[in-house]
Amino acid sequence: MAGLRGKYLLVAAALAAFAAVLAYVMARAPAAVPSPSSLIAPMAALVGLTAIVWSLMVVYRNLAFIRGLASERYYEAYTVQAPPEWVERPARTYMNLLELPLLFYVACLLMIATGKLDAVQVSLAWLFVASRYVHAIVYVAFNYVPLRFAAFASGAITLGVLWARLVG
Repeated sequence: MAGLRGKYLLVAAALAAFAAVLAYVMARAPAAVPSPSSLIAPMAALVGLTAIVWSLMVVYRNLAFIRGLASERYYEAYTVQAPPEWVERPARTYMNLLELPLLFYVACLLMIATGKLDAVQVSLAWLFVASRYVHAIVYVAFNYVPLRFAAFASGAITLGVLWARLVG
């Protein structure tokens, strides 16, 4: 029970730290309206992360196949002779980078198209990207679920705030 309590305290502490950063970003005095193209850099950074994780997926899977830790049969149907868990972590991380970030890309494109953005929106975009980097690093490197969850939740909350400000 103490281990579980410690994990929840870790998640709570991470989310509290994130809430402080989010509050700081939201409290920023609106500066001059940035150029819509200022959203291209955070979008490119997230595309870069996706490419890095895709590369790791290819390398991990091929190394596992070469070392005999994964069979061709497994990759045909994903139902038999599963490789060690660490082999598939980059693949799951890659799939995750194709799911939630889709809403980020749509929001950024809408902000670029409409010009409805300010310095806070750009900061929120960077905060979302940072949360995705933390999530990917935790997932691929050591997969500690409480930290992974805190990073995922931080990103989801940031994306929700970004969207609320966009449509509000």
